Amino acid sequence: MAAVDLTPRQPRKAYGGEGGAYYEWSPADLPMLGVASIGGAKLSLSAGGLALPSYSDSAKVAYVLQGKGTCGIVLPEASKEKVLAVKEGDALALPFGVVVWWHNLPEATTELVVLFMGDTSKGHKPGQFTNFQLTGANGIFTGFSTEFVGRAWDLAQEDAAKLVSTQSASGIVKLKAGQKLPEPLAGDRDGMVLNCLEAQLDVDIKNGGRVVVLNTQNLPLVKEVGLGADLVRIDGHSMCSPGFSCDSAYQVTYIVRGSGRVQVVGTDGKRVLETRVEGGNLFIVPRFFVVSKIADASGMEWFSIITTPNPIFSHLAGRTSVWKAISPEVLEASFNTSPEMEKLFRSKRLDSEIFFAPN
Repeated sequence: MAAVDLTPRQPRKAYGGEGGAYYEWSPADLPMLGVASIGGAKLSLSAGGLALPSYSDSAKVAYVLQGKGTCGIVLPEASKEKVLAVKEGDALALPFGVVVWWHNLPEATTELVVLFMGDTSKGHKPGQFTNFQLTGANGIFTGFSTEFVGRAWDLAQEDAAKLVSTQSASGIVKLKAGQKLPEPLAGDRDGMVLNCLEAQLDVDIKNGGRVVVLNTQNLPLVKEVGLGADLVRIDGHSMCSPGFSCDSAYQVTYIVRGSGRVQVVGTDGKRVLETRVEGGNLFIVPRFFVVSKIADASGMEWFSIITTPNPIFSHLAGRTSVWKAISPEVLEASFNTSPEMEKLFRSKRLDSEIFFAPN
């Protein structure tokens, strides 16, 4: 595992046009995506941009990084779409089989940017999402003969041909002036979205950091997706305690903003990653490896998915750390140190949990 390159990466543009662009991380650039069967992508829509209806081969969590707009979701076997107003900080769980479209309002002054991370283990390509467009130049129905399309939609063959061939763009379009999409319904957000910037904090440490965890309690759909997630914000020069996922999950982290340093230690006590991370970077921590981060002066914010719906972490420093639970005699023998040094070690970080403010 130590031989796998863990270097954080930025995504590459896959396609786009006047309405916006779709970017993705590739296992060729970030090999851990393939190892962990995790996909990562980003959608950026300009004012009036529409990401055409599509479905995916992977269950995902979507997180709105910037802007506000509209999202349409058709759940499997539903007779009506849900139309949601979305804004920065919103997290959505998108199970298998959902058909989704995204729209940035024509009057928007900023791009609508959405991050997608998910499980590709049942997908066509390990480590990469495959999206199936319902319309557009590469839409599903461009592959069927006009006879099949006509029979399916009860249209004359020339009408079927005309309907399928009118959309020349792939994946993303820009609405024509005056074109309107359905207005969002307030009730459609219920059970579908959790805003991580407004949700109750799971951890709040003064001058240290804050965490909101997505789990089956506050967003029940994550159970269907099979993923947990969290939004972490740490203050300038704060440290996130060394810790590991103790339920064999992978942790996939996207740096939303800010910058800092990260170290990852793997088997045989080897440091397998030491690097600086900044906004736009994605990196993956292998199972059971220990990770720690220290923010630069501006602080750091990251959104992570964890490959289990209710993740459990063990920390190796702070009030709740493993060391505070281990008996003094074992600690003394393990470190081969004096009782005085053991007492000094144990007396530290008695009131700090997982974030440590600068001294």
